[in-house]
Formats: sequence, C-alpha cells, structure tokens
Amino acid sequence: MDVQLGRRLSSVGLVCQGNFGPRRCRREPTPQSVFVANSSLALACGLDVKLACFSLIDRGIERCDWSRNPDGSWPQNHIQTITSFITGFGGADVPLHLRLMRSQALRSIEDDTVSGNEREADWYYYVYSFAGSQEICLIINIHQDSVMDLETSRGIFDDDVATQLMIEQSLLQRHKQSQIKSSVSGDARRITQIRPEREKIFSAIKHGDENALRKLSVHQHAFSEEDDTGFLPLHEAAIQNNQNILQITFTASPEDAKHRQTHMGKTALFLAVEKGLLDNACFLLDNGSSPDSLDKEEDSPLVVAVRNNHYDMTKLLLNFSARVNQEGAHRRTALHEAARLGLTDFVDLLLKYGAHPDARSSYGLTPLALAAQAGHLEIIRTLLRRGADVESQAQDSATILFEASASGNPDVISLLLEYGADANVPKHTGHLPIHRVAHRGHVKALALLIPITTWEAVDDSGISPLHSAAAGGHTQCLEMLLKAGYDPNFMLHPWVRRSYDDKRQSVLYFAVSNDDIASARVLLEAGAMPNQDPIKCLQVALRLGNYELINLLLRYGANVNYFCRVNTTHFPSALQYALKDEVVLRMLCNYGYDVERCFDCQYGEGSHVPDGYEGWSDTVIKDTLFCEVICVSWLKHLTGSVVRIMLDYVDHVTFCSKLKAVLMEQKQWAEICQIQESVRCLQHLCRLKIRARLGRLRLRAPIFMSFLPLPDRLKQYILYREYDLYSQKSQTQSK
Repeated sequence: MDVQLGRRLSSVGLVCQGNFGPRRCRREPTPQSVFVANSSLALACGLDVKLACFSLIDRGIERCDWSRNPDGSWPQNHIQTITSFITGFGGADVPLHLRLMRSQALRSIEDDTVSGNEREADWYYYVYSFAGSQEICLIINIHQDSVMDLETSRGIFDDDVATQLMIEQSLLQRHKQSQIKSSVSGDARRITQIRPEREKIFSAIKHGDENALRKLSVHQHAFSEEDDTGFLPLHEAAIQNNQNILQITFTASPEDAKHRQTHMGKTALFLAVEKGLLDNACFLLDNGSSPDSLDKEEDSPLVVAVRNNHYDMTKLLLNFSARVNQEGAHRRTALHEAARLGLTDFVDLLLKYGAHPDARSSYGLTPLALAAQAGHLEIIRTLLRRGADVESQAQDSATILFEASASGNPDVISLLLEYGADANVPKHTGHLPIHRVAHRGHVKALALLIPITTWEAVDDSGISPLHSAAAGGHTQCLEMLLKAGYDPNFMLHPWVRRSYDDKRQSVLYFAVSNDDIASARVLLEAGAMPNQDPIKCLQVALRLGNYELINLLLRYGANVNYFCRVNTTHFPSALQYALKDEVVLRMLCNYGYDVERCFDCQYGEGSHVPDGYEGWSDTVIKDTLFCEVICVSWLKHLTGSVVRIMLDYVDHVTFCSKLKAVLMEQKQWAEICQIQESVRCLQHLCRLKIRARLGRLRLRAPIFMSFLPLPDRLKQYILYREYDLYSQKSQTQSK
C-alpha cells in the first residue's frame, strides 16, 4: 500500500514541478505548485512539517529555476539548494531508514553519470516510496487547491481526473487520521481527540487554582481526556492535598471517571490511598468509588494502605466494605502483607474485620509463615491464638519452623515448639530447621534444636548440620555440634554431592574452600580427615595461597603427594602451586614431598622425542614428566632455583638431557654442579635414612616426635627446621 501510494505521489510531484519527468507539463510551473512539490519532497526525507514549510519559503525554493540544462544536467544552483536543504535537517532523531533514503537522494543528485530521466525516477521513487507518511498528506492537503489548478484537460496525465480525485481523497483521509491520538487502557483501545482545554485543566489542578478550574468546568468533554500516562483530571486531583479541587473536578468529570484507570491500572481512589490523602479517599468512597479495584501489579487499595503503614486509611477502607480477603499478586491478601511487615495493629484490625488467619498464597505461604520468616513474635502469637496452622507447609514443603529458622529468633522457635511444631520435617531438598540455623549462625536457636532433632532425620537428609555451619563459617556452631556428638567425618550423600561441581563431600572441605582457618582447626582437632574429597583440601589451600592453612593441613596429615585427576603428571601435583614460591616449596618438601620422582625420567641422556611420536591429542592421557613441565619457555627461568632447593632433600640424582640443557643456562648451575660432584655429608644421609624409616605420618605428628629418645636439636634437624621458612617468618612477625 505504501509503495503504491508513493508511486502515485511521485506522479503528483512530477506534475507539480511542471518540467520534470518523461512527460513534461505544457506550461511553466506556478510558484504554488513548485512549493507543494518540494514541500512534499522535503517532508519525505523525515523533516518537520512546519520547519520544512518555513525553510522552503526562507530559502526561496519556490522561486528557483527548475529548468534543466540543454545537456540534461541539473543547474548548479538547484543542486546546491536541495543539497543544503536536505543536509540541514539531518538530525540524530530522524529515523534510520529516512537517513539512509536522504543519503541515497544526495547521491542521486550528485551522480552525473546517470541520465536526467533515470535520475529523476530514482529520486522520486526513493522519496515517495519511503515516505508513506502523514506529513506529506498534510502538506499536499494544505495546498490541494494549487495541485488541482494544474491543467488536467491538456493530457498531462495518462490517468483520468477520477484517478486524481481518488488520490486526493486518500490523502485527505490520511491527513484526518494524523489529527487523532490513540491511547490504550486495559485491553481496549480508546481514541480521544486532544483539546487545548485539557492542559489548562491539568495546570489549574496542579497549582490549586480553584477559580480557573471552575471556569474550565464548562468544558466537560476535556475532563474525559487522558494524558500520556492515562491520567484524567480526576486522577490528578485525587493526588492533590486540596479537597475543593477534587470536588470541583469530580463534579465536572463524567460519571465513569471514578472507575477509570491509568495505564498502570490505578483509579482515583487508588492514587489517593497511595498518597495517604485520607480526606480525598473518604470523598471518593462517599461518592461511589470502588475500594476493591486492582492495579496492573494486582495490588488493591487495602494492600497499599497496609504497605504504606496508613492505619486510618486501612480502617476507612474496611469501613467502606473493602474485601478483607481479596487476593492480589501471588494470591496474597492484606493480612499476608501486614504479617510480613510486622504491623501488629494492622493484623489485629484485619482479623477483627474477618481476615482468614490461614490464607495461602500461590506458593503455599500463610501469614504465619511470613511472620515467622521475619521473627515477628507478637504477630505469630496472635495468629496462633486465632487458629493458624503451625504444621502447614509451603509448596516446597518448608514448615513454619523452617521459615522461623531464617530469623533465628529463639523466642519464636520456642513458641512454635510449644504449639507442636516438628523439628524433623524436612524441606523437599532434605534440609531441616537445624541446617538453616547452623548455616546462619543462630547459636541460641541451634541450642534449642539440637536436643529435639533426631539422628535418623539428619541421616535421611544426606547432609550434616556441620556442613551447614562450616559453609556459613560459624565456628561456634561447629563447636556446639561437635560437642553434641556430630561426626566431623560425615560425608555428603551422593544425591547431595551431585549439586556441587567439585563433588565435595567432607565438612573440612567446606571450611577450607571458605579459607576459614578457625573452623578448619576446630574440625581437624576433632578428628576430621583431610584426604576424603576428590579434590584434596590441600590442593584447595595451595590454590588459595594461605600459608597458615597449608601448614595446618600438612600438620594434620594432608597427603602432600596427591595426584590430580586431570592434567596427570608423573610427579605429585602439589608442586605445580609451589614453583614460584620458595616458602610453599620448602613446606611441601619438609612434610615429605617425593622429590626423587621429579628426577625420574625414562629418556635419560637420550632424546625426549621418540620415533613415531605424533604429539598431543584429545584422546591421549600422558604421564607428564617434571622436565617437560619445568622446561617450557614460560617456566624455564625457574629451573635453577627449584632444582637447587630440591637437592637439599635428596641424595645424589641424575639429570636427564632435557633438564640438564636448561640448567646449564641458569645462574645456579655452578652451585648445582658442586653439590652433584661432591659426596653428600654423612649428617644429611643419616637424616634421609631416619626420615625414610619413620615414614611421613609419624614425621608430621608432633606427639610422636616428642616421644623419640633424641635430643631436641636432633629432632629439629630431622624435621628440616633450618629450612622452615614459614615458621621463621611467623616468629619474626610475632617479635
């Protein structure tokens, strides 16, 4: 439709310009016809109607010479005038497709390689086919007399006059439609005509000008007109703290205005309640406004009054028979809102007017559950006395006691237990109230729940309260649970473990992953085993870089020689986190890291690239050697220092060809050669032998070492205390 109209408009434009196009006018164009054609041309480029009209007059386009040069080209003054006119209105607010069309028009003017008729056809095709706009209709309609003055009787058109009349009627119809503003309210579309009186009415209401408003009240049609937000004058008057203004506006408004809603679904009464204007609300209620209308968010005036803590407004609405049990968003009632906010007076008032004490929301939550979540003791007591069910459960099976565990108010929990709440009813995830209070660190509430929570219920849940306390970082809760007899080595059940990407299962892992040294120490002292998880606790601590936590885990038996499940190496994986940190590297070696395995290379003095080796692939798991890791370009500068430290923990070792080639480039090479060429001292060899006989577990146990019949100085030597940089650093800081 737009393309067809554009083509018809192009015909009108060609005729209006007289000597344009393949069929020329038989007379010179009048200034009026040129003005009409070029106005429509400019407006098709997305320009403002009034600006276009005045600009055309100012620039004198209607007086331009539109005749062509003998060679068919356009005169220079025409090109400059049109080009400057079009580019002068290229604002950022012009739609993209019109900007593109404008660019095309400019290119068409400046393109001298196209013949005159082709250039004209392209120009008008782009202009009018893109237009299809009401602005062109308006400008041509304004000057329709000039258009119809053209000589249609001399055969200018191939079409007859009836066709031209049809075009004119189409333009007139589109012009009329452009004068109408449509506004949407609810699901219906209402078309209203904009009147100047409306703005004056709104201004008088906002400024409290009663005299002006009375004079304007004769324009009753304007009191039914909405603004862009759907506000009627009555809506605006309802939010003004001036009852006289409201009365005048209400009298002048149509009968249905009190029920009309804004685009947000709010009536005049709703707005007055929202603003807390009691007198306005009373006036509207006296005059028949409904107290039960819902806005777009499904809130009622009663709920809004409760939410805004307007007690008198709430009482007023109830006195005017507002539905006390009306359901709103998520099927919540006003009592839900009052219970959630802890408004005791409102709860009493709503119950007095017949509010259901056990109403359920779409999630199955009752007012008692919402009050329990926030720990509102008096409201809970009131609801229980009025018959609220203490054993009710939400859709996720959460009990009232479970909801109360969120706030951890011991008085609330005691009250619920008095009314028969069961601490062993789990949520659908398996969590019990004791899990929630432990995770949130509610010590007093935990003390109440520990004696009444059964071991069977905890085991069925698949997770210990210790896990919850460790995850929350609450050391005191851990101590209470351990004292009550909970097992520090309770592992997560498989269905719980699956919810964690790292497949964690021990309580200690939660504490270590939180970098919680205090909780980790409490668990280790209680007998927690540090090597029970697929990803070792020591690996997590190494990744965190916490010296104290690493040392703590190593002291309590963390396996320093663990292997990762991915990126398999021939040497224990912990070394990967210590290559750049001498403190950590010494700490690992002091606690029995298998250094000799780092120098175990199957290639020896030979080439490290065997015949037929195809390289890495995604289907091959390779036992990566230490020399292959440390000799990569971004790590080989560390080779000298790492190997030099390792030599303090081994006897004589042999370097493979690859490692030796890199070591020879390091500054530590001379010292390494001296150590390798000399026989190791007997003292060092004896230490290695004693450590091998004792084993790693005995070496890390301080109690066992205290019973050895050896001097303290010798014990310190066996434990590599001279290389314990962490302890030396700690002692220095303590001083």
